[in-house]
Amino acid sequence: TNVALDVIKKDDVSAAIFAPGWVYETKQPPDFQTAQNRWWSLVEKSWGIVQNYPKTLPFYSNFDQGRGNHISVDGAQVLSTQWNNISSQTFQPFLEYVGDSTSKTIEVRVDFKEASFNGGGNITFKGTLEAGASFSTRLFSGQLLMGPLPIYFTYSVNSEGNSQLGLSLEFSSETEGKKKLFLTSQGTNQFSSEVPMPRRLTTPDNAPGWVMQEVSIAMNGYTLTEIHAVCYKQQPEITNTTEYFAVLGDIKISTSSKNTEFPPSTSWIVNGQDIEWGTSQGSKTLSLKISWKPEDEKGPLFPKYNIYVEKLSKQSIRTLRGTLESVREYIGVAHIEAFYVSQLVIPSDTSSLKFIIQVCNVDGAGQNLDDAPFFQLDVQSSTNILSLLFGCLPW
Repeated sequence: TNVALDVIKKDDVSAAIFAPGWVYETKQPPDFQTAQNRWWSLVEKSWGIVQNYPKTLPFYSNFDQGRGNHISVDGAQVLSTQWNNISSQTFQPFLEYVGDSTSKTIEVRVDFKEASFNGGGNITFKGTLEAGASFSTRLFSGQLLMGPLPIYFTYSVNSEGNSQLGLSLEFSSETEGKKKLFLTSQGTNQFSSEVPMPRRLTTPDNAPGWVMQEVSIAMNGYTLTEIHAVCYKQQPEITNTTEYFAVLGDIKISTSSKNTEFPPSTSWIVNGQDIEWGTSQGSKTLSLKISWKPEDEKGPLFPKYNIYVEKLSKQSIRTLRGTLESVREYIGVAHIEAFYVSQLVIPSDTSSLKFIIQVCNVDGAGQNLDDAPFFQLDVQSSTNILSLLFGCLPW
């Protein structure tokens, strides 16, 4: 492919790539992810990078490729099975592929096995790093013009031991030239660039290990051209080990540090349609379509909705604290204002089902589940289900 692209580009002709699934279908060694990265790196070397981002704000990436082995929301894993949904992919990093991993101290890859902060993807940094040494790799090549107001960088990191992960930002100006800023959660004099100190944000209790950092930057007249990840060790050394491990969960760039304000649940119209009750292997099942829309059709548009179900029992189960105990089960994601539930298994002691639609913004923020719109449905008794089933048969 890259040989053909080399010839085509010389004559300034456009090109389209047909059937990139070939990498997967032919089981290229040593594994799909490595072969996929190698193949696209050849395309990049021939054609170059033709899309630069970030260009506009807000900008968000959780490095999701629309597939994975689990799904997380705000650092908490909500799904532990394999999945595939191409609509869920976000901006991908411009990682440089190196065929010989021994030539690099740190191996960098978009990963689907390590725990993610949001979605099913992340960037994992793993290898060895001596004290005082550092490793840098490009994540994004941007064309973001900075204005007079500050912008906010927010990113999530999960690391082991004294492994540290920061961001290096490169700016350019026609009058002032180039400038670098280094964002790090730990003070360091290893780098000659300016070091704005981020503030640590509150991380949910159910997201152990994750640290969220935020920093505001004012660079009026400059253009953000590069975002790099920088691996280094905390100083002074806590341990003598050279092992390095860190995971970058997501990156957000926005014009405000305030939390996203979502419309209240009462401002949504939620309906259930095509409701079908049934049985499977002795258990009740439910299939239906849930749809929703804002009462104000001129309101903001949202790109994503996480769907949960709460199975409420016939007898209210209360904890020692006297609060109602219920489990919210993640069942999928929607990128339009509708979601199909297929043969949902219902425990025998369930009296009603509450389907919760978590509204998510383009900056990666999700609405609090207690404030999200929902559709509640009473569960039919087994007798009614059997009547519905047998009533349709020509006895």
